[in-house]
Amino acid sequence: MRSVRESVGKVKRRVSRSSGHISNGFFKRIDWYIIGKFLGTYFFSLALILAIAVIFDYNEHVDKFVQNSAPWHAIIFDYYLNFVPYFGNLFSALFVFIAVIFFTSKLAEHSEIIAMYSTGISMHRIMRPYLFSALLIAIMTYALSAYVIPKGNVTRIQFENTYKKKQIVDSSHNIQMEVESDVIAYFDRFERANNTGYRFILDKFEGNALVSHFTAKSIVYQQDADNPYLWKAKNWQLRTITDTLEVITSGAERDTIVAIQPYDLLVSDMQQETMSSPELKHYIDRQRRRGFANIKAFEVEYHKRIASSFAAFIMTLIGVSLSSRKVKGGMGLNLGIGIGLIFGYILFQTVSASFAINGNMPPILAAWLPNILFLIVGVWLYYKAPK
Repeated sequence: MRSVRESVGKVKRRVSRSSGHISNGFFKRIDWYIIGKFLGTYFFSLALILAIAVIFDYNEHVDKFVQNSAPWHAIIFDYYLNFVPYFGNLFSALFVFIAVIFFTSKLAEHSEIIAMYSTGISMHRIMRPYLFSALLIAIMTYALSAYVIPKGNVTRIQFENTYKKKQIVDSSHNIQMEVESDVIAYFDRFERANNTGYRFILDKFEGNALVSHFTAKSIVYQQDADNPYLWKAKNWQLRTITDTLEVITSGAERDTIVAIQPYDLLVSDMQQETMSSPELKHYIDRQRRRGFANIKAFEVEYHKRIASSFAAFIMTLIGVSLSSRKVKGGMGLNLGIGIGLIFGYILFQTVSASFAINGNMPPILAAWLPNILFLIVGVWLYYKAPK
C-alpha cells in the first residue's frame, strides 16, 4: 500500500508540474502529453496493422497476380500504394479505438489517471485533449475519403478489374431517365464495347401532353470534344404531335443531341468510391432529376463519409470510458470488450448500408444509425465511468 501511495504521489507531482492551473490557457503540458500519446499510438497501430494487411492480401492474391501476368510496378504503385490509404481510412475508427484503449489503460495502470483526479482535474477536463485529437483524426479521415482516396481508387479498381477480379460492367438493360426537363429517354440495352444503345426512345412533353416521340433501332455515342452529348441514331423515326396534326419523318442515320454520356448508363459496384464528395453530390442530384433509380449506393457512400469521420469522437468516448479505471489483469479485458464493440459497429454499419441499398431505409439514416446507437452506448459508459 505504501508503494502505491508513493507511486501516486510521484505521478501527482508530475501531473501538477505539467498541468499548472487549468484556468491559464486552453492546453497545458499534460494535454499535449495525452495528445502526443493518442496520435503516436494511433499512427503506430495504423502502420503495424496495415503492414500485416498488405502481407496477408499479397499472400492471398499472389496466384492471381502471377496467373494474369501483373507487372511488379503495377502491383506496388497502382494497387498497394492506393490499397494502403483506402484500407487504413476504411477502418480508421478501429485504429482510434485501439489507440485510446491501449494508452489510456497504460495511464490507468500507472495510476496517472488517479493522480489527475487528485490534482482537481475532472473527467470532463481530461476529455479535452482526447476530443481535440479525435477532431484532428476526423478532419484527416474526411479529407482523405472525400478528396484524396477516390482518385487513387480509380487506379486501384482498374488494377483489380484487370489482374485480380476481371469483372467489368460492359452492359446495362431497361434504362429510363429524365435527361432534361420534360424529356424522357429509354434504352432497352446499352453496351460499353461499342458505346451503342439499342431500341432507343426519346419522348418530349409539354405539361402532360406528348409533343414528340423519337425512336431509333440503335444509337451510337460520338466522341466529340466540342459536344459531349452527340449521338448518331440509326433507322430512326420522329413523330411530331400538335393539337390537330401529327407529322412522321424517318431516315437511315441522323446526328442528334441527347444529354447523356456512357458513364451515366453503366453503374459498376465500386463506381461510387471513385468519385470525390462534390462529384458524388453532383451525380446524385443529376440522376435524381432524371428519375434514375439506381443511386442508393451513391447516396449511402456520400453520407457514410461524413458519418465515418464523426465515428472518431464516438470511439474515443467509449474507449476512454472503458479504460480510464485501473482493473485487475491490465488492459486485456478492456481491449477485448472494446474490440467486440468496434467490430459490432462495423458489422452494424455494413448491415444498415445493405438495408438502404436493397431495401427501403433512407440512405442518410443508414449511414448515421450506427453512430446514433453507439453514441448512446458511449454516453452511458461515460457517465458510468468513475469520476
